[in-house]
Amino acid sequence: MTQSHLYDDYDSPWKQLIEWYFEAFMGFFFPAAHAQIDWRHSVQFLDKELQQVVRDADFGRRYADILVEVRLLDGANQWILIHVEVQGQADTHFDERMFVYNYRLFDWHRQGVASFAVLSDEDPTWRPGRYVRELLGSRQRFTYPTVKLLDYGAQWAALEADDTPFATVVMAHLKNQETKADPAARYDWKFYLIRRLFERGYTQQDVINLFHFIDWVMRLPRELEHQLREEIVQMEMRQAKPYVSMFARIERQEGHQEGRQEGRQEGRQEGRQEGRKEEAVRLLLRLLTHRFGPVPATVSTHLQALTVEQIEPLVDVALAQATLAAFVAQLPSPPVAG
Repeated sequence: MTQSHLYDDYDSPWKQLIEWYFEAFMGFFFPAAHAQIDWRHSVQFLDKELQQVVRDADFGRRYADILVEVRLLDGANQWILIHVEVQGQADTHFDERMFVYNYRLFDWHRQGVASFAVLSDEDPTWRPGRYVRELLGSRQRFTYPTVKLLDYGAQWAALEADDTPFATVVMAHLKNQETKADPAARYDWKFYLIRRLFERGYTQQDVINLFHFIDWVMRLPRELEHQLREEIVQMEMRQAKPYVSMFARIERQEGHQEGRQEGRQEGRQEGRQEGRKEEAVRLLLRLLTHRFGPVPATVSTHLQALTVEQIEPLVDVALAQATLAAFVAQLPSPPVAG
């Protein structure tokens, strides 16, 4: 995947993380606003309402647009809308777009609207946050808070000491930009950030969520990706944590998404499926050998006869069983050839 294509896909993982960890997002990036929100009340994400405004505004490619309804601690103005955008490239029209979204959202909902932007671009001189329009004595001025991820580079020690999810997000972005021309260094930093998820005591779901983000932003050449995944599996086995099963599920989900995108190219899809199966079998055999010792050839042959959809859930089974015999007793039958 090219770097430009990465920017085109910027909103998906960002959007997911902001929705999963919205309170943490505001606390990390915009603490002053965070302190004024009444977090005892659940927030509501308004995707459909925002998309209507986005379509009508017609400013080209969108990145991570989020619209949230929150309740304030100030009883005089209890419910407001928060519009968040993550912008991956410098854009001369960005201030205008933020202004248009803000006034259109107010016009539609007649609620107060606060706008925020996270700037994940690589241009240190691009500093939006203010839109002014003046004509014949009539003047409009709109300002909004922004954070620039590049600015966190001088705060690396603080990021490493921070357990909140968005410290990891910022570190992944910084190291992705820093290692563009050095795949080996990117490999080392990617493994470091993933290992840090285990060492910092995140929950299993947090590890999965943040792993997905790191894996998306810090792309590696295929051979290094395979090497990294094997190293991650070995690390998980050493730590006796069953996150490896979640790792396989992420692979399966990504494989399904890739398969849908390549649905018109069946030959390539079948080849990708076969590659997924070979890697799944290899990782499962490595896990079995680590837990139970040498694996008989009959078990390996049985696994090779299964489909990738049958193989990947077997990591959970392998981790749950006390003996190899108990694992073998749980194996599904190979599909019958049609």
